Amino acid sequence: MTIPTQPGTNQSARTAAEVGGARIIGSTESFDRADGPGPFLMLSDSLEGNDVVNAAGEDLGEIKGIMLDVQRGRIAYAVLSFGGFLGMGNKLFAIPWQALALDIDHKRFVLDVSEERLKSAPGFDKDHWPSMADLQWASEVHSFYQADPYWRH
Repeated sequence: MTIPTQPGTNQSARTAAEVGGARIIGSTESFDRADGPGPFLMLSDSLEGNDVVNAAGEDLGEIKGIMLDVQRGRIAYAVLSFGGFLGMGNKLFAIPWQALALDIDHKRFVLDVSEERLKSAPGFDKDHWPSMADLQWASEVHSFYQADPYWRH
């Protein structure tokens, strides 16, 4: 998918993967609307709480936050909360931003991993966050999700 240089134009720029961004999937009719900033520009808090499903439609949890790489001016990760019961025992995962697709028709994210694979993903709990600036840790996370590290773009 190419990203228009300006909404409403047919010119194209680099693909979402080339710029390290999340793909946008769904109806293209909403791309040319002038009634709001989405889906190309969105408030990060409008994405928090969004459901995440896999390609089979299985529920993988919800977005708890968006992690920014302030020095590079990039979105690094979405923090996914998965498992547990009534918010207790949930495991958190740093999902590389470019591993996600934003499904604008269903207002959710799609992550191409099975529930079983996610259970074996590197995760953490709310009281013990990893050092996300550690490039070795970050490389392992990106490798797990088969995502090209955003800092190489």
